[in-house]
Amino acid sequence: MRPVAIFRHSPTEGPGYFAIFLERHGIPWELIAIDEGAALPAKAGAYSGLCFMGGPMSVNDPLPWIEPSCALIRDAVAGNIPVIGHCLGGQLMSRALGGRITRNPVKEIGWCMASAEDNAIARNWLGGYAGQPVTVFQWHGETFSLPPDASRLLTSDYCANQMFALGPHLGMQCHVEMTPEMIAAWCEQWADEATTVADRPSVQEPATMLAEMADKLPVMRQLSEQLYAVWIEGLAR
Repeated sequence: MRPVAIFRHSPTEGPGYFAIFLERHGIPWELIAIDEGAALPAKAGAYSGLCFMGGPMSVNDPLPWIEPSCALIRDAVAGNIPVIGHCLGGQLMSRALGGRITRNPVKEIGWCMASAEDNAIARNWLGGYAGQPVTVFQWHGETFSLPPDASRLLTSDYCANQMFALGPHLGMQCHVEMTPEMIAAWCEQWADEATTVADRPSVQEPATMLAEMADKLPVMRQLSEQLYAVWIEGLAR
């Protein structure tokens, strides 16, 4: 089986639970560390799927790998190779497929309740979560619009588009890939960003995120299991 390519854009925003899930299902994966200067492949055909992780930069920044990433996403979609994106990765997917990336009305940081849509596509991806409130983790200040023909799966009070599906492809604004180690690292690395806007209802203090992790991470893990299980069904075997 061809490996899943995982693109990392920041040292502390690695594949997290996504890679653990792949390994538990016997699916090989290859890390492409964009943050260390790794080159993007020109074509997606060497991989069974593509996964784009998060990062503190903006998809609208003039970075040399933004447009090649978008071209690679379009190549994968044209070849029916599943693509999945987490936060920045979901924004890359949106931009590549005709959406726009803009500033969200507020920052979302920390644990958040989102609402799942209830339609045929949402039920396929979300299973029993369709039409229900779900727990997700957030750390973003921008948001994506839905690409043409995409279906929204999740929304929240502070960010309209939390997740979309387009055929076998899944773009997410939220972070369902989190591990305890990643949450601890972000709370230390970006504590000032959260603290300076912690008076807003869409933001939690780092201490609160860490205190709630024991209860909320296992709940979100069940959601990520559901989503990843559907996504891997589309992989080329």
